[in-house]
Amino acid sequence: MSSHELEERVEQYRKLTREALEKASIIAKKGTVDFKRAKDFLSMARNYFEDAKHFELHGKLLLALAAYSYAHAWLDAGVRAKILDGKGDDRLFTLP
Repeated sequence: MSSHELEERVEQYRKLTREALEKASIIAKKGTVDFKRAKDFLSMARNYFEDAKHFELHGKLLLALAAYSYAHAWLDAGVRAKILDGKGDDRLFTLP
């Protein structure tokens, strides 16, 4: 993959993951184990997203791409597990 292709891919995944972060919400009931898990999934996604932005800012594009991918994977897993709501968006999430 060329440097330009990597830059494009990082930008694509940043936008996609930001959109998924904005769309996903907790559907598990407060006070349940699933609610706690959903909060953890969202926290992990946000943390990986912030790490990715840091890597991207410092020119570590491969690490940025990996971190954006991990962020999105946490969201996708939460939607599949039915503890996060993907609002029926089958472009952003692998729906259950």
